[in-house]
Amino acid sequence: MSTSRSVEQWDEEFECLIDLTLGLMALNEGQRYVNRIQRMPMHTSIRTGHQYMLELINDHPDRLFNKIRMYRPCFEMLIQVLRQQTALQNSRFLTLEEQVMIFIYVISQKATNRMAMEDWQHSGSTISIVFTRICKAIASLSPIFIKPPNFDDVPDEIWFNPKYYPYFQDCIGAIDGTHIAAHAPSNVANNYRGRKSNVTTNMLAVCSFNMLFTYVVTGWEGAVHDSRVLTTQLEDPNSGFPHPPPGKYYLVDSGYSNKPGYLAPFRNVPYHLRDVRRRGGRINGPTELFNYRHASLRNCIERCFGVLKARFPILRFMTNFSLVRQREIAMCCCVLHNFIKLHNMDDPLFQRFGVDGVMPPPDSDDEDNTASSSGTAANPHGYGGNDENLANSMRDHIMIQMYLHYNM
Repeated sequence: MSTSRSVEQWDEEFECLIDLTLGLMALNEGQRYVNRIQRMPMHTSIRTGHQYMLELINDHPDRLFNKIRMYRPCFEMLIQVLRQQTALQNSRFLTLEEQVMIFIYVISQKATNRMAMEDWQHSGSTISIVFTRICKAIASLSPIFIKPPNFDDVPDEIWFNPKYYPYFQDCIGAIDGTHIAAHAPSNVANNYRGRKSNVTTNMLAVCSFNMLFTYVVTGWEGAVHDSRVLTTQLEDPNSGFPHPPPGKYYLVDSGYSNKPGYLAPFRNVPYHLRDVRRRGGRINGPTELFNYRHASLRNCIERCFGVLKARFPILRFMTNFSLVRQREIAMCCCVLHNFIKLHNMDDPLFQRFGVDGVMPPPDSDDEDNTASSSGTAANPHGYGGNDENLANSMRDHIMIQMYLHYNM
């Protein structure tokens, strides 16, 4: 009899436990349903994104510069150009000014989506849509703002400097590559690992001596050498690369071959500016004099990269965008670099890096191509024999004339 009662008691307790469990589950589902129907508002700050934009524009000029790395007149000119050259307009809830400021804020502050949501009081999806829209529009302006100069003119930076004229009077710019921080899928990440094992993309750029980019190609894997990138662009008839006219040439470092159209320094000779400055500016021989002045003039491309990465830290700390978007971001940064250079002569970053001979901070991801290296550079375009001899003879002629005048 006692056994029968204990079994019945256990059955009752078990049924109560099941009822309690089902009740808790129903209560939980009911609460989730209520939460879906009545969501708690998140972006409820008194200061809206539009008000924040107006505050930055109308307050102290340095507040806007510190936030988006450009001053108000330059920003307003950019808005005008985007309205004229693209299909961008005000959206239903955001003005074009706010959309553009959100994009530049993200690339200037290496801000994440969550940070932009909090600062501008918009949802994450809105921030992503705005970022993509503005990124595509600014990248589409590259043919307008990134284009070669008139090759018939001697650059003022050469014409008015006795260190360079008449020796480099046929020089039309400088070429180099730089590494951009990247995110890559795990199955291809090794292709994007550079010399320091960081995941990067390689960007090849040509610049004029007034620190304007005249050609840019982005998105190459970080493991690819600069010379291979240049080779591919030279051999691709659709690359748009501005080939030097006969008798003209670009300055390149020792990572490239010395050949017609591309003047490289002498190998196994000190090249970097810091090597000569370490000895108090003392020059030992004609090849060292040539390398020093070559490096001093080619330094414009290093200063361009210095300004670019100082203004847009996202290039050093890229967030998790697709590879296609990362290429567009790098191109946008170059477009904005040129735009600011053309429309704001008093820009602090250009003033900081614009002085001849100023050395930007070294980039640990960039390859250290030095003229004292003993390796053999890649030979883009397959030049050899008479072509190399012609280029070497021209370099020797410049060196001799330079050293003769140096000792007078």
